Amino acid sequence: MEENKTLKNRTELNRRTFLRSAVGAAFAGAGISGLSSYAQAASKSYFGNNQGSLPNIVFIMADDLGFGELGCYGQEKIKTPNIDRLASEGMRFTQAYAGSSVCAPSRSSLLTGFHNGHNRIRDNLPHGVFLRPDDVTAAEVLQRAGYYTGCIGKWGVGNPGSWGVPERQGFDYFYGHKNQDQAHFYYPDYLWENDKVKLLQEMEIVNEVGKMVGNRGGENRFYTHDLFTKKALQFIDKNHKSPFFLYLPYTIPHFSDYPAGTPEHFIVPDDKPYSEKDWTQIQKNYAAMITRMDGDVGKIIGKLKKYGLESNTLVIFTSDNGPYGGAPTDFFNSAGPFRGKKRDLYEGGIRVPFIAKWPGVIKPGTKSEHIIAFWDVLPTLAETAGLKPPKNIDGISFLPVLKGKEQKEHDYLFWDYGHVRKTYKAALRTGEWKGVFQTGRPPELYNLKKDKGENNNIAKHHPEIVQKIRALIDKARKGTENYPNREF
Repeated sequence: MEENKTLKNRTELNRRTFLRSAVGAAFAGAGISGLSSYAQAASKSYFGNNQGSLPNIVFIMADDLGFGELGCYGQEKIKTPNIDRLASEGMRFTQAYAGSSVCAPSRSSLLTGFHNGHNRIRDNLPHGVFLRPDDVTAAEVLQRAGYYTGCIGKWGVGNPGSWGVPERQGFDYFYGHKNQDQAHFYYPDYLWENDKVKLLQEMEIVNEVGKMVGNRGGENRFYTHDLFTKKALQFIDKNHKSPFFLYLPYTIPHFSDYPAGTPEHFIVPDDKPYSEKDWTQIQKNYAAMITRMDGDVGKIIGKLKKYGLESNTLVIFTSDNGPYGGAPTDFFNSAGPFRGKKRDLYEGGIRVPFIAKWPGVIKPGTKSEHIIAFWDVLPTLAETAGLKPPKNIDGISFLPVLKGKEQKEHDYLFWDYGHVRKTYKAALRTGEWKGVFQTGRPPELYNLKKDKGENNNIAKHHPEIVQKIRALIDKARKGTENYPNREF
């Protein structure tokens, strides 16, 4: 059944309204291969951009990468030199939050600028809830500024045949998995390229006889992560002469559909550079996945340097939510100093690494404690393109933070999870205070400034703050047919 679309903040933000707005009108004449004079002027005046063109944007997102799994965030066992260099040459956020503790709603929040109280997709269940025609994505906004837009990797907010597919949500090019459950296969039979199925097979000549080889029958010739990197590099090759937006949601280090506890649960072509470590094979594979991705981040930066684009490109690296629970993440202390994991609304489930590099705009080696969340990405990218963001979204642009300036704070941040599951959870942060509520359990309150590990529940000592947070939760969440409000 089609999702309820009567929310005020959605009906005021449909595509037709946006196209009729001043922003839409200003860019209606700008084709995807060129910039309007307004966009060029905005770029030069806003950033002092001597190249006279809008900055390219590369947004790289890992899947289930924990806050503590990068060297620049304290990891001591897994090697991530390229991402660490990205941090040393840019800005590292220490209080960045995902849109949710699981995949689909986090991506929906990132793309549309809503927290989970207003988000189109608020959980991985129920299946069949996708982005709709009246959702405005970051890609659509950037298209209107003259960007060529591409998504390569795991989509997860619209299956084939729905309005939620990337080609109907502002992306000029797509390659990867549209269905997020299919993304659990690292050696699938096929991937999507735009609206076409691409079989992962090729002809091999043996003794003058042709044979089709690929991923069928356990051959495992084509590892999806490697294909995503190859396509990302080709995307830059083909579009380096005009502004582009590359959204690269990798699948690493998300578990595969092989049984938990087996090395194949974190399947990877080889376990280098950890082959000789005195670790379990699962630990070797998991670390190798992350280091493999790190090497590919280095390849992307190298490609930007090849075309002289590095100084005119905003590169962002993050993760969609917290780490997988249990082995091997316990061994690597994947959540860092935080409690919880994926699916939890404690900090370990929602606080993520977030790094931004933009030479000439972002001061190298900067650490920011400014609080940001995924729903801030859309307005930030809009402002980066010289545009005002769509009205009535929940996000606030953090571009001023990137430029070293003062920035407005959120009154609160909100997450929830499990609307149709046995246990419903909700969490809200306001300032240093964070409340966590779960079905059948007493309320929890933490002072994150004093207790970032959320070890000391002080709800009984501050009932007035618990009451305030509870009231803010009721204000923040607007129930829908698919995601009804639930009590705790």
